Amino acid sequence: MKTIAKLGLTSLMITLILLSCKKADYNPAETTSDSKMLSDSTAISSSAAVEKKDSKQKFIRTAELKFKVKNVVKSTYAIENAVQKFGGFVTYTNLQSNIIDQIKTKISQDSTLETTKYAVENNITIRVPNTQLDTIIKSIAKQIDFLDFRIIKADDVSLKFLANELSQKRSTVSAQRVENAIDSKGKKINDIIDAENTLANQKEASDNRTIANLSLQDQINFSTVTLQLYQNETIKQEIIASEKDSTYYKPNLGIQIIDALKSGLNILQAILIFILNLWPIILIGLGGFFLYKRYLKK
Repeated sequence: MKTIAKLGLTSLMITLILLSCKKADYNPAETTSDSKMLSDSTAISSSAAVEKKDSKQKFIRTAELKFKVKNVVKSTYAIENAVQKFGGFVTYTNLQSNIIDQIKTKISQDSTLETTKYAVENNITIRVPNTQLDTIIKSIAKQIDFLDFRIIKADDVSLKFLANELSQKRSTVSAQRVENAIDSKGKKINDIIDAENTLANQKEASDNRTIANLSLQDQINFSTVTLQLYQNETIKQEIIASEKDSTYYKPNLGIQIIDALKSGLNILQAILIFILNLWPIILIGLGGFFLYKRYLKK
């Protein structure tokens, strides 16, 4: 018996030790920290959004975020002010309320309770200086209540930029050679026209490369950020006047009787006028009837 008691006591002590170890492994602070991670500015930012000084690479940086906020309108104003503060600008914003459901409940003879369930959202596109992209994203993170996703891209376009510059130089040299050939050797009108067309095409190609490089440089200097803001569904209730049915707008019985008499009189007049318009036919019919009665019967 003593041996059994000792074994039971030993098993109980081992169980208590294991439970205490499990409790030590569980850290409520860590769980809370993980749940708040999606709204922490340090989790929203990325090294891809940071402009490195003295770097030879040319990066086009873009960011796309979708997140829930407490109030879309207030967050929109806060984001727009932050963008303006750091030298950026808004290129697109679409603030709208989408009605999910609408219920009308009649609460009295002349009153109706209108219940509207709707969701407010806003899609925003902003351009910000590439040196301020990380700062802007951290500023936006202050508005986030729950983050759906965050995508930040840094595309290296150094080689593409260089390829456009080299192509532009080749086009310029070739155009100069054609132009010199036209001035020195061009005699026949057809040869001159063909050479002029070739020269125009080469200049156009050179201009296109210049425009492409300007576009790349603009995208390098100003990063594009696309935001999708939304909030919890909202319910609005409003008491409005009830819509009257068709019987409410009908006149009383006396007016209906007078209108009926007028309508009957109009119909009677129309019938008399119709009969009068047929008087020749009626006259011929009466004449025929009298002739029949007087002569044919005899």
